[in-house]
Amino acid sequence: MSKHRANNIKRRRLIVGAAVTGGLAAAGAAGYWLTRGDGEPATPPTAEESASPSAEPSASASPDPDGEGGAANNTRGEAVPGKGGHPGLLHTQEDFDRMAEKVEAGESPWVDGWNRLTANGRSHADWAPRPLETVIRGGTGDNVAQLFIDVHAAYQNGLRWKVSGDEAHADAAVGILNAWSGTLKELNGNADRFLAAGLQGYQFANAAELVRDVDGFELDRFQTMLKDVFYPLNDQFLQGHNGACISNYWSNWDLCTLNSILAIGLFNEDDGLVGQALDYFEHGEGNGALKQAVPFVYDDEGLAQQQESGRDQGHTLMATGLLGSLAEMAWNHGVDLYGMEDNKIAKCAEYVARYNLGRDVPYTKYIWYNGQSCKYNEFPVIAEGGRGQVRPIWETIYHHYAGRQGMSMPNVADMIAQNGPEGGGGDYGSGSGGFDALGFGTLTFAR
Repeated sequence: MSKHRANNIKRRRLIVGAAVTGGLAAAGAAGYWLTRGDGEPATPPTAEESASPSAEPSASASPDPDGEGGAANNTRGEAVPGKGGHPGLLHTQEDFDRMAEKVEAGESPWVDGWNRLTANGRSHADWAPRPLETVIRGGTGDNVAQLFIDVHAAYQNGLRWKVSGDEAHADAAVGILNAWSGTLKELNGNADRFLAAGLQGYQFANAAELVRDVDGFELDRFQTMLKDVFYPLNDQFLQGHNGACISNYWSNWDLCTLNSILAIGLFNEDDGLVGQALDYFEHGEGNGALKQAVPFVYDDEGLAQQQESGRDQGHTLMATGLLGSLAEMAWNHGVDLYGMEDNKIAKCAEYVARYNLGRDVPYTKYIWYNGQSCKYNEFPVIAEGGRGQVRPIWETIYHHYAGRQGMSMPNVADMIAQNGPEGGGGDYGSGSGGFDALGFGTLTFAR
């Protein structure tokens, strides 16, 4: 069947949340609005909307000359090129053009990332989906693997199509996505169902964005599935945290939920959802809001401690990756979360990378409260568990700060050099943790 190539599609500008009650206006997001790629400014907030104070005004230190320092300083809200419209979310048409050009020319590191993609069995065009009417994560009958494996297969096939133009991969991605949107009715299980709604919600939206204009893709039906099956659980969790103390759930729970709400909002062109995610990230009380997700800043070192650092490193890496994906999707629609609180995400990434490279970092005792009774807990020392684990999360963050902004990110750079080109779902183990990130950042984000 014929395909509508993305570079021939009339792109529509998506101005998010500026006029939405309780959206960006309520978020006090004046500092995040950027100049868009067409040279026009994004819709500015009013003076009243600009009145919210910024948090953590202290500047970070300059990076150490020995290559182990933190992120360089940058001013929040500086006007830089933004995007809008479709394709969007994690990747824009400019990104796809760059990938295709570099891969065709055989240039590293892009071709190395491409080779990792084509070697992954989930990227093959003969992939057969296994949709379910009810997906269960956690408890009796757990079958969520069928969902997350198919989501990654759809993303990987869609990505192969966008880079190579091979329509067999577009057909494969469309087939997977249509099968699920025509079958899935509910997400169930124990509390982990909220993780499925968050992780697979944002991943599904990103996979579908790759083929949203392909003939035969059931766009309206897919949008309905995202809004009726995934978003209600996202919203329920963000509003009530499953009836627990606000600090009970780790940052990755909130962050995957925010990724899903933002991705669904952008994919469905629903400004209310976009505003909800951005509002919470700045002002929310749970551990996914930036202030709680990265609670301690070490300005002299240019580092910042991630909320889960005392728990274990696998979840710390997961949360750091989710900070990057959230910020990248927002950036591509003209909102700068990367620059919030003096580039706090950069400092967090440098901290997490540095520790997982075997280097020393400062640590502040973390105190938290769990359950419905808010029982006192503490992590007095940083966690060794999972230290040095490899996850495909680094290139997203690195190529924003180092590539777009020209900032020094020495520890993240060393992590990328040590781990080689990033793979994706299925390359990092068969369990759910190996599918937490879409991956392939060497191909998609290198600049």
